[in-house]
Amino acid sequence: MPQRLEKPFYSPGIVILLWIVTCSIWGAIWTYRTNEDLKKYNGEGLGGPVGVVVYLLLSPVLMFTIPNEIEKMYQRDGRQSPVSTLWGLWFLLPIIGHFVWYLKVQDALNDFWIGKGAQPE
Repeated sequence: MPQRLEKPFYSPGIVILLWIVTCSIWGAIWTYRTNEDLKKYNGEGLGGPVGVVVYLLLSPVLMFTIPNEIEKMYQRDGRQSPVSTLWGLWFLLPIIGHFVWYLKVQDALNDFWIGKGAQPE
C-alpha cells in the first residue's frame, strides 16, 4: 500500500540556488530525498542511500532512473506521466540540459504530490 508523504513538494528555484551555492552538495540531499520519497510511495525503486551512491559514482544514471520511477508512479495512478525514461537524454546537452531536466522532473513530482495533498511551502 502506498504511503502518504508529509511534504514532498520542493521549490525548483530554491533547489537550483542551493545546488549552485553548495557546489552540488544540495544535489546529493535532493537525490536522497527524491529517491526516498519515490521508494516510500511506490514501494520499490532505489531509495535514498542507493540513490546518493549512484549520484556520487554514476550521476547520469539518475537522469534515467528518476523519470522512470515518476513515470511508473503516474501509471499506477492511472495518469499520463509528463516525463519518461527517455527524458534522461537531456544530460547530453551540457549545462542547459540539466536545468531543463531538473525543472521538468521537479514539476512532474510537484504536480503529483500536490494531487495527493502536499502543500507548497
